[in-house]
Amino acid sequence: MSSETIRVGLIGAGRNTRDRHIPGFQEVDGVELVAVANRSRESGRRVADAFNIPKVYDSWRELLEDPDIDAVCIGTWPYMHCTLAIAALDKGKHVLCEARMAANSQEAHAMLEASLTRPHLIAQIVPSPSTFKVDALLMKLIAEGYLGDILAVEVQVLGTNFMDTDSPMHWRQDRSLSGYNILNMGIWYEGMIRWVGPATKVMAMTKVNVPRRKGDDGNWNAVTVPDHADILCELANGGQAHMRFSAVTGCSPGSEAWLYGSDGTLYIDQKLNVFGAKKGDTKLTEIENPSETQHYWRVEEEFISAIRGTEPVTRTPFSVGVHYMEFTEAVTRSAQTGQSIALPL
Repeated sequence: MSSETIRVGLIGAGRNTRDRHIPGFQEVDGVELVAVANRSRESGRRVADAFNIPKVYDSWRELLEDPDIDAVCIGTWPYMHCTLAIAALDKGKHVLCEARMAANSQEAHAMLEASLTRPHLIAQIVPSPSTFKVDALLMKLIAEGYLGDILAVEVQVLGTNFMDTDSPMHWRQDRSLSGYNILNMGIWYEGMIRWVGPATKVMAMTKVNVPRRKGDDGNWNAVTVPDHADILCELANGGQAHMRFSAVTGCSPGSEAWLYGSDGTLYIDQKLNVFGAKKGDTKLTEIENPSETQHYWRVEEEFISAIRGTEPVTRTPFSVGVHYMEFTEAVTRSAQTGQSIALPL
């Protein structure tokens, strides 16, 4: 398929699809966006008209029956990802699925199994872009031994606004739509495992500080997805990690990460600048991060290149998605039971 036109259908066309995926596909030569199925025909028609997409389907099932579609981009909320991905693979379509991978680890495993039984089809999860700027530099420094043995990792991703009790229910606060996903925990954990590898044990405490919100229908709904989480991890490399996520920390310092090793320390500030110190130093100094070695958003290009057989999927294969969904579920299980949870589940 290296020289053939690849025809892509969109299932779900929310903001990320409109802002990132559609423009991304349109920049790749030999790709046509041929169809869209959104939550309603009217909303699908608006997207089609805005981006010159010729076909609008009433349902995702109709779109998947289209023999002219080679690949689909799934841009729905996580609760539908498993159903849609497996159905698309069953119809012989390549799959690019929006993050987070699924609602829970069981669904993620089902998606991976479906992809493994169809090795001729590409199955990719949209990666976390939050740390693209620093990933290559941190991976290089750690691989070269800058830290020595990794002892501890501190990651905090804090909102800077005070607790909001008035906003309506967002889909991320609705467990029936988001599953075990909490805030942007999975996004930053995916970034962290690029640097230092996966966790093997998780302990967590979480809290829902705003226990109810109004839905679109004006009725009050219970919120069970935490808006604050503290997580302790044992890492496969022998170190420990502490991760904190919150939407209720007014005037906080925002997002930052510390990597502590036997021979060095690395610090990533909220603007994704990298600072380091080696044993014997008395202060951190900024480490140059050449723009030419930084990763950048090329998700759609990578997906199409993988279909054409010119490069493998590195950000992000289904196997990595399964791991971060197991981690995500382990956080909730630990918070609910008060016990540590070993990984893999």
